[in-house]
Amino acid sequence: MKSLVFSALILFGLGCGTAEMNSPDVPIIPLPVSVTAGAGYFAFTDATAFKTDSEEVAAVVERFASEIRVSTGLPLMVAFDEGDIEVGLQADLGVESYQLTIDSDRIALKGGDLAGIFYGLQSLRQLLPAQIEANVVASNVDWSVPAITISDAPRFPYRGMHLDVGRYFFDVAFVKKYIDTMSRYKFNRFHWHLTEDQGWRIEIKKYPLLTEVAAWRKETIVEKNFDPYIGDGIPHGGFYTQDEIREVVAYAAERFVTIIPEIEMPGHSTAVIAAYPQLGCRSEKIEVAVTWGVKDEILCPSEETFTFLTDVLTEVLDLFPSPKIHIGADEVPKTNWKNNAVAQSIIKRENLADEEELQSWFIKRIEAFLSANGRTLIGWDEILEGGLAPNATVMSWRGVVGGIEAARQGHDVIMTPTKYAYFDFYQADPASEPLAMNWAGFTIPLDTVYSFEPIPEELTASEAKHIIGAQANVWTEYISTPEYVEYMAYPRALAMAEVVWSPKEKRNIDSFYTRLVGNLPHLESMGVNYRIPESRNANPTGFAANQ
Repeated sequence: MKSLVFSALILFGLGCGTAEMNSPDVPIIPLPVSVTAGAGYFAFTDATAFKTDSEEVAAVVERFASEIRVSTGLPLMVAFDEGDIEVGLQADLGVESYQLTIDSDRIALKGGDLAGIFYGLQSLRQLLPAQIEANVVASNVDWSVPAITISDAPRFPYRGMHLDVGRYFFDVAFVKKYIDTMSRYKFNRFHWHLTEDQGWRIEIKKYPLLTEVAAWRKETIVEKNFDPYIGDGIPHGGFYTQDEIREVVAYAAERFVTIIPEIEMPGHSTAVIAAYPQLGCRSEKIEVAVTWGVKDEILCPSEETFTFLTDVLTEVLDLFPSPKIHIGADEVPKTNWKNNAVAQSIIKRENLADEEELQSWFIKRIEAFLSANGRTLIGWDEILEGGLAPNATVMSWRGVVGGIEAARQGHDVIMTPTKYAYFDFYQADPASEPLAMNWAGFTIPLDTVYSFEPIPEELTASEAKHIIGAQANVWTEYISTPEYVEYMAYPRALAMAEVVWSPKEKRNIDSFYTRLVGNLPHLESMGVNYRIPESRNANPTGFAANQ
Protein backbone atom coordinates (compact mmCIF):
# COMPACT_ATOMS: atom_id res chain seq x y z
CA MET A 1 0.00 0.00 0.00
CA LYS A 2 2.88 2.39 0.62
CA SER A 3 3.63 2.53 -3.10
CA LEU A 4 0.46 4.60 -3.46
CA VAL A 5 2.05 7.27 -1.30
CA PHE A 6 4.89 7.59 -3.76
CA SER A 7 2.35 7.97 -6.57
CA ALA A 8 0.92 10.86 -4.60
CA LEU A 9 4.37 12.44 -4.45
CA ILE A 10 4.58 12.49 -8.23
CA LEU A 11 1.11 14.02 -8.39
CA PHE A 12 1.95 16.81 -5.99
CA GLY A 13 5.56 17.42 -7.03
CA LEU A 14 6.94 17.09 -3.49
CA GLY A 15 9.66 14.99 -1.94
CA CYS A 16 12.36 15.52 -4.56
CA GLY A 17 15.20 17.99 -4.48
CA THR A 18 14.23 19.98 -7.56
CA ALA A 19 10.50 20.37 -6.93
CA GLU A 20 8.91 23.79 -6.99
CA MET A 21 7.12 24.53 -3.74
CA ASN A 22 5.05 27.15 -2.03
CA SER A 23 6.67 28.45 1.13
CA PRO A 24 3.83 27.36 3.48
CA ASP A 25 4.14 23.83 2.11
CA VAL A 26 7.90 23.41 2.16
CA PRO A 27 8.17 19.74 3.16
CA ILE A 28 9.53 20.37 6.65
CA ILE A 29 7.88 18.99 9.79
CA PRO A 30 7.48 20.63 12.21
CA LEU A 31 6.53 23.80 10.32
CA PRO A 32 9.20 26.49 10.86
CA VAL A 33 8.36 29.87 12.34
CA SER A 34 9.26 31.73 9.15
CA VAL A 35 9.82 30.44 5.61
CA THR A 36 10.66 32.53 2.56
CA ALA A 37 11.07 30.81 -0.79
CA GLY A 38 13.96 31.89 -3.02
CA ALA A 39 14.94 31.25 -6.61
CA GLY A 40 17.02 28.36 -7.84
CA TYR A 41 18.66 25.41 -6.13
CA PHE A 42 21.82 24.46 -4.31
CA ALA A 43 23.35 21.25 -5.64
CA PHE A 44 25.48 18.93 -3.49
CA THR A 45 28.51 17.77 -5.51
CA ASP A 46 31.91 16.20 -4.99
CA ALA A 47 33.22 19.70 -4.22
CA THR A 48 30.64 20.49 -1.53
CA ALA A 49 32.19 20.97 1.91
CA PHE A 50 31.18 22.24 5.34
CA LYS A 51 32.95 25.19 6.95
CA THR A 52 32.57 25.44 10.73
CA ASP A 53 33.76 27.97 13.30
CA SER A 54 34.66 25.75 16.29
CA GLU A 55 35.51 22.21 17.33
CA GLU A 56 32.15 21.74 19.06
CA VAL A 57 30.22 22.87 15.99
CA ALA A 58 32.41 20.68 13.81
CA ALA A 59 31.51 17.65 15.94
CA VAL A 60 27.77 18.19 15.34
CA VAL A 61 28.31 18.78 11.62
CA GLU A 62 30.60 15.77 11.27
CA ARG A 63 27.95 13.44 12.72
CA PHE A 64 25.46 14.79 10.18
CA ALA A 65 27.93 14.60 7.31
CA SER A 66 28.95 11.05 8.20
CA GLU A 67 25.33 9.96 7.91
CA ILE A 68 24.59 11.53 4.54
CA ARG A 69 27.96 10.50 3.05
CA VAL A 70 26.60 6.96 3.07
CA SER A 71 23.63 7.70 0.81
CA THR A 72 25.15 10.43 -1.37
CA GLY A 73 28.57 8.87 -1.87
CA LEU A 74 29.99 12.40 -1.65
CA PRO A 75 33.12 13.27 0.42
CA LEU A 76 31.42 16.22 2.22
CA MET A 77 34.53 17.33 4.08
CA VAL A 78 34.23 19.31 7.32
CA ALA A 79 36.87 22.01 7.78
CA PHE A 80 37.56 25.39 9.38
CA ASP A 81 39.08 27.23 6.43
CA GLU A 82 36.73 26.89 3.49
CA GLY A 83 33.46 25.37 2.35
CA ASP A 84 30.24 26.36 0.63
CA ILE A 85 28.07 25.27 3.58
CA GLU A 86 28.96 27.58 6.47
CA VAL A 87 27.80 26.50 9.92
CA GLY A 88 28.33 28.39 13.16
CA LEU A 89 26.89 29.82 16.36
CA GLN A 90 25.21 33.20 16.60
CA ALA A 91 24.92 34.67 20.07
CA ASP A 92 21.74 36.69 19.51
CA LEU A 93 19.67 33.65 18.52
CA GLY A 94 17.67 31.88 21.21
CA VAL A 95 18.01 28.43 22.75
CA GLU A 96 17.44 25.67 20.18
CA SER A 97 16.81 28.24 17.44
CA TYR A 98 18.42 28.44 14.01
CA GLN A 99 18.53 30.38 10.77
CA LEU A 100 19.02 28.53 7.50
CA THR A 101 19.69 30.39 4.24
CA ILE A 102 20.04 28.43 1.01
CA ASP A 103 21.18 30.19 -2.15
CA SER A 104 22.22 28.69 -5.46
CA ASP A 105 25.92 28.85 -4.57
CA ARG A 106 26.03 28.58 -0.77
CA ILE A 107 24.23 27.52 2.39
CA ALA A 108 24.53 29.37 5.68
CA LEU A 109 23.32 27.84 8.95
CA LYS A 110 23.48 29.71 12.24
CA GLY A 111 22.35 28.27 15.55
CA GLY A 112 21.64 29.87 18.88
CA ASP A 113 23.36 26.85 20.41
CA LEU A 114 24.54 23.43 19.30
CA ALA A 115 20.98 22.08 19.51
CA GLY A 116 19.85 24.82 17.14
CA ILE A 117 22.52 23.79 14.66
CA PHE A 118 21.38 20.18 14.95
CA TYR A 119 17.75 21.17 14.25
CA GLY A 120 18.78 23.30 11.29
CA LEU A 121 20.58 20.29 9.85
CA GLN A 122 17.44 18.18 10.30
CA SER A 123 15.46 20.74 8.29
CA LEU A 124 18.13 20.64 5.61
CA ARG A 125 17.89 16.84 5.59
CA GLN A 126 14.13 17.00 4.98
CA LEU A 127 14.68 19.25 1.96
CA LEU A 128 16.91 16.64 0.36
CA PRO A 129 15.46 13.69 -1.58
CA ALA A 130 14.15 10.88 0.59
CA GLN A 131 17.00 8.62 -0.54
CA ILE A 132 19.19 10.67 1.81
CA GLU A 133 18.04 8.26 4.55
CA ALA A 134 19.32 5.17 2.73
CA ASN A 135 22.14 3.14 4.25
CA VAL A 136 23.70 2.48 0.84
CA VAL A 137 24.76 4.80 -1.95
CA ALA A 138 21.72 5.95 -3.90
CA SER A 139 22.57 6.32 -7.58
CA ASN A 140 21.10 8.71 -10.16
CA VAL A 141 19.76 11.11 -7.54
CA ASP A 142 19.83 14.87 -7.92
CA TRP A 143 21.10 15.99 -4.52
CA SER A 144 19.64 19.50 -4.77
CA VAL A 145 17.73 21.61 -2.29
CA PRO A 146 15.58 24.66 -3.08
CA ALA A 147 16.71 28.19 -2.34
CA ILE A 148 14.95 29.19 0.85
CA THR A 149 15.37 31.22 4.05
CA ILE A 150 14.16 29.80 7.35
CA SER A 151 14.10 31.39 10.80
CA ASP A 152 12.98 28.92 13.41
CA ALA A 153 12.67 28.32 17.15
CA PRO A 154 10.57 25.97 19.29
CA ARG A 155 7.32 26.99 20.97
CA PHE A 156 7.91 24.78 24.02
CA PRO A 157 11.15 23.74 25.77
CA TYR A 158 9.80 20.25 26.55
CA ARG A 159 8.91 18.18 23.47
CA GLY A 160 8.54 14.57 24.47
CA MET A 161 8.11 11.04 23.22
CA HIS A 162 7.57 8.16 25.64
CA LEU A 163 8.15 4.42 25.36
CA ASP A 164 6.96 1.77 27.80
CA VAL A 165 9.47 -1.09 27.93
CA GLY A 166 8.01 -2.55 31.14
CA ARG A 167 5.16 -4.43 29.49
CA TYR A 168 7.30 -5.58 26.57
CA PHE A 169 11.08 -5.33 26.43
CA PHE A 170 12.70 -3.69 23.39
CA ASP A 171 16.41 -4.08 22.73
CA VAL A 172 19.04 -1.34 22.62
CA ALA A 173 19.11 -1.25 18.82
CA PHE A 174 15.42 -0.40 18.63
CA VAL A 175 15.58 2.14 21.46
CA LYS A 176 18.36 3.91 19.55
CA LYS A 177 16.28 3.88 16.37
CA TYR A 178 13.30 5.27 18.29
CA ILE A 179 15.46 8.12 19.63
CA ASP A 180 17.00 8.75 16.22
CA THR A 181 13.61 9.01 14.54
CA MET A 182 12.10 11.34 17.12
CA SER A 183 15.15 13.60 17.07
CA ARG A 184 14.76 14.05 13.30
CA TYR A 185 11.49 15.83 14.08
CA LYS A 186 12.95 17.99 16.85
CA PHE A 187 11.66 16.12 19.90
CA ASN A 188 14.11 16.67 22.75
CA ARG A 189 12.87 14.51 25.63
CA PHE A 190 12.68 10.71 25.69
CA HIS A 191 10.60 9.45 28.60
CA TRP A 192 11.87 5.90 29.20
CA HIS A 193 9.31 3.96 31.23
CA LEU A 194 11.63 1.37 32.77
CA THR A 195 9.62 -0.35 35.52
CA GLU A 196 6.18 -1.89 35.72
CA ASP A 197 4.07 -4.61 37.33
CA GLN A 198 5.02 -6.84 34.41
CA GLY A 199 8.76 -6.25 34.37
CA TRP A 200 11.75 -4.31 35.73
CA ARG A 201 14.17 -3.29 32.97
CA ILE A 202 17.21 -1.58 34.54
CA GLU A 203 20.21 -3.20 36.23
CA ILE A 204 20.64 -2.08 39.84
CA LYS A 205 23.86 -3.55 41.16
CA LYS A 206 22.89 -3.36 44.84
CA TYR A 207 19.70 -5.36 44.21
CA PRO A 208 20.45 -8.24 41.79
CA LEU A 209 17.03 -9.85 42.21
CA LEU A 210 15.55 -6.98 40.23
CA THR A 211 17.13 -8.41 37.09
CA GLU A 212 17.14 -12.06 38.17
CA VAL A 213 13.46 -12.14 39.20
CA ALA A 214 11.60 -8.86 38.57
CA ALA A 215 12.72 -8.59 34.93
CA TRP A 216 10.96 -11.81 33.91
CA ARG A 217 7.38 -13.04 33.82
CA LYS A 218 6.36 -16.64 33.23
CA GLU A 219 3.90 -15.79 30.44
CA THR A 220 1.59 -13.07 29.10
CA ILE A 221 -2.17 -12.89 28.87
CA VAL A 222 -3.44 -13.62 25.36
CA GLU A 223 -4.99 -10.45 23.92
CA LYS A 224 -7.85 -9.50 26.30
CA ASN A 225 -8.75 -12.93 27.66
CA PHE A 226 -9.19 -11.99 31.32
CA ASP A 227 -12.27 -14.10 32.07
CA PRO A 228 -11.47 -16.86 31.75
CA TYR A 229 -7.77 -16.07 31.82
CA ILE A 230 -5.75 -17.45 28.92
CA GLY A 231 -1.95 -17.19 28.95
CA ASP A 232 0.42 -17.69 26.05
CA GLY A 233 2.78 -19.98 27.98
CA ILE A 234 5.81 -18.03 26.73
CA PRO A 235 8.23 -16.52 29.30
CA HIS A 236 9.06 -12.88 28.56
CA GLY A 237 11.58 -10.45 29.94
CA GLY A 238 14.85 -8.63 29.62
CA PHE A 239 16.74 -5.69 31.05
CA TYR A 240 19.36 -3.10 30.17
CA THR A 241 22.76 -3.37 31.78
CA GLN A 242 24.23 -0.19 33.19
CA ASP A 243 26.74 -0.12 30.36
CA GLU A 244 23.88 -0.32 27.85
CA ILE A 245 22.08 2.50 29.65
CA ARG A 246 25.17 4.69 29.42
CA GLU A 247 25.49 3.82 25.74
CA VAL A 248 21.90 4.86 25.02
CA VAL A 249 22.20 8.05 27.11
CA ALA A 250 25.29 9.07 25.15
CA TYR A 251 23.60 8.23 21.85
CA ALA A 252 20.63 10.39 22.76
CA ALA A 253 22.82 13.27 23.92
CA GLU A 254 24.52 13.38 20.51
CA ARG A 255 21.04 13.97 19.08
CA PHE A 256 20.17 16.58 21.73
CA VAL A 257 17.66 14.29 23.40
CA THR A 258 17.56 14.17 27.19
CA ILE A 259 16.42 10.81 28.57
CA ILE A 260 14.03 11.00 31.52
CA PRO A 261 13.91 7.65 33.32
CA GLU A 262 10.75 6.57 35.11
CA ILE A 263 11.01 4.40 38.21
CA GLU A 264 7.44 3.65 39.33
CA MET A 265 6.43 4.08 42.99
CA PRO A 266 4.58 3.38 45.19
CA GLY A 267 2.19 1.53 42.83
CA HIS A 268 2.83 -0.45 39.65
CA SER A 269 5.37 -2.32 41.79
CA THR A 270 4.28 -5.96 41.52
CA ALA A 271 7.56 -6.98 39.88
CA VAL A 272 9.61 -5.32 42.63
CA ILE A 273 7.60 -7.00 45.37
CA ALA A 274 7.92 -10.34 43.59
CA ALA A 275 11.69 -9.99 43.92
CA TYR A 276 11.72 -8.43 47.41
CA PRO A 277 8.48 -9.36 49.23
CA GLN A 278 9.51 -7.47 52.37
CA LEU A 279 8.93 -4.20 50.49
CA GLY A 280 5.22 -4.93 50.07
CA CYS A 281 2.33 -4.62 52.48
CA ARG A 282 1.49 -8.31 52.62
CA SER A 283 3.51 -11.29 53.76
CA GLU A 284 2.69 -13.77 51.00
CA LYS A 285 4.94 -14.41 48.01
CA ILE A 286 3.69 -13.04 44.68
CA GLU A 287 4.80 -13.35 41.06
CA VAL A 288 5.60 -10.81 38.38
CA ALA A 289 2.26 -9.80 36.83
CA VAL A 290 1.14 -11.58 33.66
CA THR A 291 -2.02 -9.50 33.09
CA TRP A 292 -2.59 -5.79 32.49
CA GLY A 293 -4.54 -3.26 34.55
CA VAL A 294 -4.22 -1.64 37.94
CA LYS A 295 -2.83 -3.92 40.65
CA ASP A 296 -3.38 -3.73 44.40
CA GLU A 297 0.29 -4.41 45.15
CA ILE A 298 1.92 -1.30 46.61
CA LEU A 299 5.22 -0.52 48.30
CA CYS A 300 4.92 -0.33 52.05
CA PRO A 301 5.98 3.14 53.36
CA SER A 302 8.54 1.58 55.70
CA GLU A 303 12.09 2.72 56.33
CA GLU A 304 13.31 -0.43 54.55
CA THR A 305 11.36 0.67 51.46
CA PHE A 306 12.84 4.17 51.52
CA THR A 307 16.33 2.71 51.90
CA PHE A 308 15.65 0.54 48.86
CA LEU A 309 14.27 3.44 46.81
CA THR A 310 17.08 5.84 47.65
CA ASP A 311 19.63 3.12 46.85
CA VAL A 312 17.94 2.51 43.49
CA LEU A 313 17.67 6.20 42.70
CA THR A 314 21.33 6.74 43.61
CA GLU A 315 22.32 4.34 40.85
CA VAL A 316 19.73 5.84 38.49
CA LEU A 317 21.10 9.35 39.07
CA ASP A 318 24.59 8.10 38.27
CA LEU A 319 23.35 6.78 34.92
CA PHE A 320 21.04 9.60 33.83
CA PRO A 321 22.16 13.25 33.86
CA SER A 322 18.59 14.48 33.30
CA PRO A 323 17.64 17.33 35.65
CA LYS A 324 14.21 15.69 36.04
CA ILE A 325 13.47 12.16 37.24
CA HIS A 326 10.03 10.59 36.81
CA ILE A 327 8.68 8.55 39.73
CA GLY A 328 5.27 7.62 38.32
CA ALA A 329 2.89 7.67 41.32
CA ASP A 330 -0.17 6.97 39.17
CA GLU A 331 -2.98 4.46 39.71
CA VAL A 332 -2.19 3.66 43.33
CA PRO A 333 -4.96 1.67 45.07
CA LYS A 334 -4.76 2.26 48.80
CA THR A 335 -6.42 -0.97 50.01
CA ASN A 336 -3.19 -2.57 51.17
CA TRP A 337 -2.16 0.60 53.01
CA LYS A 338 -5.53 0.65 54.78
CA ASN A 339 -4.84 -2.87 56.03
CA ASN A 340 -1.16 -2.36 56.86
CA ALA A 341 0.02 -1.57 60.39
CA VAL A 342 3.10 0.37 59.24
CA ALA A 343 1.08 2.59 56.92
CA GLN A 344 -1.56 3.26 59.55
CA SER A 345 1.04 4.06 62.21
CA ILE A 346 2.62 6.68 59.88
CA ILE A 347 -0.76 8.27 59.23
CA LYS A 348 -1.25 8.57 62.98
CA ARG A 349 2.32 9.69 63.73
CA GLU A 350 2.40 12.34 60.98
CA ASN A 351 -1.16 13.52 61.72
CA LEU A 352 -2.26 12.73 58.15
CA ALA A 353 -5.92 12.78 57.20
CA ASP A 354 -5.98 9.61 55.09
CA GLU A 355 -4.11 7.39 52.65
CA GLU A 356 -4.13 10.12 49.97
CA GLU A 357 -2.13 12.33 52.32
CA LEU A 358 0.10 9.34 53.05
CA GLN A 359 0.91 9.12 49.36
CA SER A 360 1.73 12.82 49.34
CA TRP A 361 3.99 12.29 52.37
CA PHE A 362 5.65 9.39 50.52
CA ILE A 363 6.24 11.47 47.37
CA LYS A 364 7.59 14.42 49.37
CA ARG A 365 10.20 12.17 50.97
CA ILE A 366 11.37 11.04 47.55
CA GLU A 367 11.35 14.62 46.27
CA ALA A 368 13.51 15.71 49.21
CA PHE A 369 16.06 13.06 48.27
CA LEU A 370 16.07 14.11 44.62
CA SER A 371 16.34 17.79 45.54
CA ALA A 372 19.28 17.06 47.84
CA ASN A 373 20.96 15.48 44.82
CA GLY A 374 20.27 18.39 42.48
CA ARG A 375 17.30 16.89 40.64
CA THR A 376 13.59 17.62 40.43
CA LEU A 377 10.69 15.19 40.42
CA ILE A 378 8.09 14.51 37.74
CA GLY A 379 4.94 12.57 38.58
CA TRP A 380 1.67 11.76 36.90
CA ASP A 381 -1.19 14.04 37.93
CA GLU A 382 -2.17 11.76 40.83
CA ILE A 383 0.62 13.45 42.80
CA LEU A 384 -1.81 16.32 43.27
CA GLU A 385 -3.87 14.12 45.58
CA GLY A 386 -3.20 14.84 49.22
CA GLY A 387 -1.03 17.86 48.43
CA LEU A 388 1.62 18.52 45.80
CA ALA A 389 5.31 18.19 46.63
CA PRO A 390 7.00 21.64 46.66
CA ASN A 391 9.09 21.49 43.47
CA ALA A 392 7.33 18.75 41.53
CA THR A 393 6.49 18.88 37.84
CA VAL A 394 3.09 17.42 36.97
CA MET A 395 2.53 15.27 33.90
CA SER A 396 -1.19 15.68 33.25
CA TRP A 397 -2.67 12.56 31.62
CA ARG A 398 -6.26 12.29 32.92
CA GLY A 399 -7.31 15.19 30.73
CA VAL A 400 -6.00 18.70 31.35
CA VAL A 401 -7.66 19.41 34.71
CA GLY A 402 -4.65 18.26 36.72
CA GLY A 403 -2.38 20.40 34.60
CA ILE A 404 -4.59 23.43 35.12
CA GLU A 405 -4.60 22.91 38.88
CA ALA A 406 -0.84 22.46 39.03
CA ALA A 407 -0.16 25.52 36.85
CA ARG A 408 -2.39 27.62 39.09
CA GLN A 409 -0.33 26.44 42.05
CA GLY A 410 2.82 27.62 40.29
CA HIS A 411 4.13 24.21 39.25
CA ASP A 412 5.52 23.30 35.84
CA VAL A 413 3.28 21.06 33.76
CA ILE A 414 3.76 18.67 30.84
CA MET A 415 0.50 18.04 29.03
CA THR A 416 -0.16 14.50 27.84
CA PRO A 417 -3.95 13.99 27.96
CA THR A 418 -5.20 10.56 27.01
CA LYS A 419 -7.54 11.53 24.18
CA TYR A 420 -4.82 13.38 22.24
CA ALA A 421 -1.48 11.94 23.30
CA TYR A 422 -1.89 8.22 23.97
CA PHE A 423 -0.56 6.50 20.88
CA ASP A 424 -1.41 3.03 22.18
CA PHE A 425 -5.06 3.80 21.36
CA TYR A 426 -6.62 2.84 18.06
CA GLN A 427 -6.09 5.36 15.28
CA ALA A 428 -9.05 4.20 13.18
CA ASP A 429 -12.03 1.84 13.37
CA PRO A 430 -10.88 -1.07 15.58
CA ALA A 431 -12.44 -3.51 13.12
CA SER A 432 -9.79 -2.56 10.56
CA GLU A 433 -6.80 -2.23 12.90
CA PRO A 434 -4.49 -4.54 14.86
CA LEU A 435 -5.28 -5.02 18.54
CA ALA A 436 -4.81 -1.82 20.55
CA MET A 437 -6.06 0.01 23.62
CA ASN A 438 -9.63 1.35 23.71
CA TRP A 439 -10.70 1.41 27.33
CA ALA A 440 -12.04 4.96 26.98
CA GLY A 441 -14.06 4.01 23.92
CA PHE A 442 -12.48 6.45 21.51
CA THR A 443 -9.88 6.42 18.76
CA ILE A 444 -7.08 8.93 18.23
CA PRO A 445 -6.64 9.59 14.50
CA LEU A 446 -3.96 11.83 13.05
CA ASP A 447 -6.28 14.84 12.82
CA THR A 448 -7.13 14.59 16.51
CA VAL A 449 -3.47 14.66 17.51
CA TYR A 450 -2.90 17.69 15.30
CA SER A 451 -5.84 19.53 16.89
CA PHE A 452 -4.32 19.28 20.37
CA GLU A 453 -3.60 22.60 22.10
CA PRO A 454 -1.36 22.14 25.18
CA ILE A 455 -2.26 25.47 26.84
CA PRO A 456 -5.83 25.43 28.19
CA GLU A 457 -7.92 28.54 27.63
CA GLU A 458 -8.75 28.63 31.34
CA LEU A 459 -5.23 29.71 32.27
CA THR A 460 -4.09 33.30 32.54
CA ALA A 461 -0.96 34.40 30.71
CA SER A 462 1.17 34.06 33.84
CA GLU A 463 -0.27 30.64 34.63
CA ALA A 464 0.22 29.48 31.03
CA LYS A 465 3.97 30.00 31.38
CA HIS A 466 4.01 26.89 33.58
CA ILE A 467 2.96 24.70 30.64
CA ILE A 468 6.47 23.77 29.55
CA GLY A 469 5.42 21.39 26.82
CA ALA A 470 3.66 18.19 25.86
CA GLN A 471 4.40 14.55 25.22
CA ALA A 472 3.09 11.57 23.25
CA ASN A 473 2.96 8.25 25.07
CA VAL A 474 3.33 4.72 23.72
CA TRP A 475 2.17 2.17 26.28
CA THR A 476 2.78 -1.40 25.20
CA GLU A 477 0.21 -3.71 26.76
CA TYR A 478 -0.78 -4.81 23.25
CA ILE A 479 2.32 -3.65 21.37
CA SER A 480 4.86 -6.45 21.48
CA THR A 481 7.15 -5.74 18.49
CA PRO A 482 9.26 -2.81 17.28
CA GLU A 483 7.32 -2.74 14.01
CA TYR A 484 4.04 -2.30 15.85
CA VAL A 485 5.49 0.45 18.06
CA GLU A 486 6.40 2.36 14.89
CA TYR A 487 3.01 1.69 13.32
CA MET A 488 1.29 3.21 16.35
CA ALA A 489 3.70 6.13 16.71
CA TYR A 490 4.09 7.29 13.11
CA PRO A 491 2.87 9.45 11.52
CA ARG A 492 0.97 10.58 14.64
CA ALA A 493 4.29 11.61 16.20
CA LEU A 494 4.81 14.05 13.32
CA ALA A 495 1.55 15.76 14.20
CA MET A 496 2.65 16.02 17.84
CA ALA A 497 6.04 17.35 16.72
CA GLU A 498 4.27 20.26 15.07
CA VAL A 499 2.02 20.82 18.10
CA VAL A 500 5.01 21.29 20.41
CA TRP A 501 7.35 23.14 18.03
CA SER A 502 5.41 25.34 15.64
CA PRO A 503 3.60 28.60 16.48
CA LYS A 504 -0.06 27.97 17.27
CA GLU A 505 -1.26 30.63 14.84
CA LYS A 506 0.69 29.12 11.93
CA ARG A 507 -0.48 25.54 12.30
CA ASN A 508 -2.80 24.41 9.51
CA ILE A 509 -4.05 20.86 8.99
CA ASP A 510 -4.17 21.11 5.19
CA SER A 511 -0.59 22.40 5.05
CA PHE A 512 0.47 19.64 7.43
CA TYR A 513 -0.99 16.91 5.22
CA THR A 514 0.71 18.36 2.15
CA ARG A 515 4.05 18.44 3.94
CA LEU A 516 3.40 14.96 5.29
CA VAL A 517 3.37 13.69 1.71
CA GLY A 518 6.91 14.96 1.38
CA ASN A 519 8.01 13.31 4.61
CA LEU A 520 6.56 9.82 4.44
CA PRO A 521 9.18 8.70 1.88
CA HIS A 522 11.86 9.79 4.39
CA LEU A 523 10.29 7.48 6.98
CA GLU A 524 10.15 4.77 4.34
CA SER A 525 13.86 5.16 3.58
CA MET A 526 14.64 5.09 7.30
CA GLY A 527 12.89 1.75 7.59
CA VAL A 528 10.13 3.10 9.86
CA ASN A 529 6.98 0.99 9.72
CA TYR A 530 4.59 3.95 9.67
CA ARG A 531 0.84 3.69 9.20
CA ILE A 532 -0.49 5.13 5.93
CA PRO A 533 -3.05 7.86 6.71
CA GLU A 534 -6.48 7.79 5.12
CA SER A 535 -7.39 10.28 2.40
CA ARG A 536 -8.93 13.58 3.48
CA ASN A 537 -11.84 15.28 1.75
CA ALA A 538 -10.58 18.75 2.71
CA ASN A 539 -7.23 18.23 1.04
CA PRO A 540 -7.06 14.97 -0.93
CA THR A 541 -3.40 14.03 -1.09
CA GLY A 542 -3.68 10.55 -2.53
CA PHE A 543 -3.10 8.71 0.74
CA ALA A 544 -4.37 5.17 0.58
CA ALA A 545 -6.84 3.88 3.13
CA ASN A 546 -5.27 1.35 5.48
CA GLN A 547 -6.06 -2.22 4.55
